[in-house]
Amino acid sequence: MATETRTETITALQSAVITPSQPSGRDSNDGPVSMAPPVPSTQSGGKGSSSDGEDDGAPAGGKPSAARTALVMLPLCLSTLLSALDITIVIPAIPTIVASLGSVAGYIWIGSAFILASTATTPLWGTVADIWGRKPVILVAIAIFLGGSLLCALAPSIDALIAGRVVQGLGSAGMGTMVNVIICDSFSVRDRGLYLGFTSLAHALGSAIGPLVGGVLTEKADWRWCFWINLPIGGTVLVILLFFLKVANPGTPIVAGLKKIDWTGGALVVGSVLMVLLALDFGDVVFPWSSATVINLLVFGVIAGALFFVNEWKFAKEPIIPLHLFSSKSAVAAYGVYVFNFYVFIGMLYYLPLYSQAVLGANALTSGIYILPLIVASSLAAAFVGFFIQKTGSYLGIMYIGQFLSILGVGLFIYLPFERSLARLFIFEILVGVGGGMNIEPPLIAVQAINSARDTAAVVSSMNFARSIAIAISIVVGGVIFQNEMTAANPALVTQIGAELGRQFNGDQATAKVEVINELPDQQQGVVRQAYFHSLRDVWIMYVAFAGLSLLFNVFVRAHHLSTENKGAVLGADREKTVGTDGNVELEGSREQRLPGTRSTS
Repeated sequence: MATETRTETITALQSAVITPSQPSGRDSNDGPVSMAPPVPSTQSGGKGSSSDGEDDGAPAGGKPSAARTALVMLPLCLSTLLSALDITIVIPAIPTIVASLGSVAGYIWIGSAFILASTATTPLWGTVADIWGRKPVILVAIAIFLGGSLLCALAPSIDALIAGRVVQGLGSAGMGTMVNVIICDSFSVRDRGLYLGFTSLAHALGSAIGPLVGGVLTEKADWRWCFWINLPIGGTVLVILLFFLKVANPGTPIVAGLKKIDWTGGALVVGSVLMVLLALDFGDVVFPWSSATVINLLVFGVIAGALFFVNEWKFAKEPIIPLHLFSSKSAVAAYGVYVFNFYVFIGMLYYLPLYSQAVLGANALTSGIYILPLIVASSLAAAFVGFFIQKTGSYLGIMYIGQFLSILGVGLFIYLPFERSLARLFIFEILVGVGGGMNIEPPLIAVQAINSARDTAAVVSSMNFARSIAIAISIVVGGVIFQNEMTAANPALVTQIGAELGRQFNGDQATAKVEVINELPDQQQGVVRQAYFHSLRDVWIMYVAFAGLSLLFNVFVRAHHLSTENKGAVLGADREKTVGTDGNVELEGSREQRLPGTRSTS
């Protein structure tokens, strides 16, 4: 479980299910779902300019055909699969890559470069999508990702490979955000959970097969094929979306759009994220936590983050993360449920392979197989919840069920016996997976039901962003607890297996020395595995506490009406709005523009 594994695993579910917002304050009449939703938009050239929309071919007043829905969902699911595959496929190839390019120093950056670029730029993609529209932005994001993949495949040096990984991270952030934004634009708040469940299944498939495919390609062909494989898949997705994705395009001129971007906020949020994540990545790996480098990165990262929110509150005309998204207590609580659910779920997903390898003696491939029950259970649960919400319009009760299952599942890990018991392990994983999967979509739908359709992209990108930060912190906090416990156990280890061996399993070395355990005599193996077992138990206790915190936030989430009518976002460089006397959103100086196949809500 070295650092490159930490950073790759952190990213492995970065494109998990996210859903945006929907108007509230009044009930909407039932209406059609269109793959080309009503998208009010303006062009910067003047007031009252109409949307340059594209008709999706849906009959007026009716839903799009199943064929057209499938034609759009297929490339979106492939995009999600590709993003997940690209993270996990590279994990088994990293040692070979480093040896091939002759740079041990680049070991950590193959994973870190991707996650830093992806997380830091995630909030910006929502703003860009609002200004220039969904279709051009997702096409650009895919093109960037493919360009990064090409750079990695052709990289003659570790520096070139790291540069390619940065470019890949930029594109992956845009792909993950735009897939969810397009789904949320295309379906009503009540229906979209079903389709987001499909992307969840695609993500699970990509995450599960990635290490296997990466291992086979590295062993049987060449590590560069881990990146070449992205080009035919991504190219196919690009072509399908180019010709068959029919959504409104505001036609915003490039220069006018650039003037609307909150550059100050963008610089602050990117700088803040880079500094904080670098500090978390460096801590106890490159530098001690008490080092000036780590402390300064954390302090100035937090200061930059605070300045970012001040800028969004006081100065930004088009905020990257509008603070009115958090104006409702129910919305804030739903954000809390969402963040802490991923904090627990991804933390368990990360540390279970360490348990399998250090305590059960599994190899890297087997430990990956051992976490499949958790991955599959969470994906199936997320898909079921989307179907359930679509049919019933209810989400609050299922959130509580998921919370209790998550607490139960994680809590049972505390009582998992030291002796190998795969049946118990898999059952406990399924409980954690079902509980976590049941709370991927409902808290997001709660936020969507409160906020307006104008904020679709902002909600998606902000929740992606919050989730990414929570995951990074979860991995680090779990690691600190584990290392502290291994440090406390080290004197006993030294006494029983000797000073030279004992020092290898001291706190900051423990995660990197798992493979050494299998080389020890049986009696010494048992002593070391016991130390890992008891240290990980404290990690499980920490995650139970945070699962309880998620349940506490759940108490403040309210049930909201889930409209069956789809409302499009407001797009374009001039997105100022006023509220009409009937409560509908109107554009300043223009009427709301609608596309064929949709019905007015006024």
